[in-house]
Amino acid sequence: MINKPYSRLSEIPSGSAEGPIIDGCLVLEGGAFRGLYTQGFLDVLMQAGLNMSHVVGVSAGALSGMNYVAGQIGRSARINLGFRHDDRYIGARALLHSGSVLDIGFLTEDRQVLEPLDEERFNRPGQTLIAVATNCLTGEPEYFEQSKCDDIALAVRASATMPYMSPMVDIGGIPYLDGGCSCKIPYEWALDKGFAKIVVVRTRDAGFRKDGREHKAAFKAYRDYPAFASRLAMSDVDYNRQCDEIERLHEEGALLRIAPSQPVEVSRLESDVEKLGELYWLGWRDAANKLDEMIDYLLGPKS
Repeated sequence: MINKPYSRLSEIPSGSAEGPIIDGCLVLEGGAFRGLYTQGFLDVLMQAGLNMSHVVGVSAGALSGMNYVAGQIGRSARINLGFRHDDRYIGARALLHSGSVLDIGFLTEDRQVLEPLDEERFNRPGQTLIAVATNCLTGEPEYFEQSKCDDIALAVRASATMPYMSPMVDIGGIPYLDGGCSCKIPYEWALDKGFAKIVVVRTRDAGFRKDGREHKAAFKAYRDYPAFASRLAMSDVDYNRQCDEIERLHEEGALLRIAPSQPVEVSRLESDVEKLGELYWLGWRDAANKLDEMIDYLLGPKS
């Protein structure tokens, strides 16, 4: 039965990340529950003490990035695998509380239900989270930096709030939705900031591309937000362009692209926690196998 708890939940690693902060930018793709791959990967980085100074994430990437900056090994996975079938998160009570069957606020608000976020570690100097959300008035991505943002948790919530199924999130009188509507992989932010070390973590295998069709339903659903509708309609085309450019930059050595070593066969709202758990461990194994490559890239080859 798919509603049983994840059978290996107790095996998810725990603890606090140690080690110095490394100057560089970690770029995290979204993908809803496909983010379990990222969470496995990040847990290995934290276990190895690879703490990058900047983390820019979209949607599930922003949520995972919160836990990485907080240095809490396994927290993301324990929450998603442990609460996937809690209807306060996804289901009837989520709908009553948030107006959506998926309540991202369950993950970002302090309801004294989840493992507490280490606020002190999360807010320490030297490491910062950037959450990407889409401005529904302009259709453009906006980058909410933790050190410059009044409420980074609200920005993360906006970043992960899916179009079509959830109401917009108001930040300063402006409506926002999922950052993936306008920028599915925010590597360009890292390039523009001039980071010498950029690690992009995908949630699809390197060869994956979308069909590239225009989503005409966006114009009907968001007719009052024409700029947003236009951007959303062409988001798959833009995604394919980003994927192609990331591969080129990876080959040129301008960034390090990490992607699942096999095709990801889970849906965005996958309900089978065993499949989700397998995806977490895929990310964990891929990270373990690439750890020396990561260390060489970030710190230089071992002497």
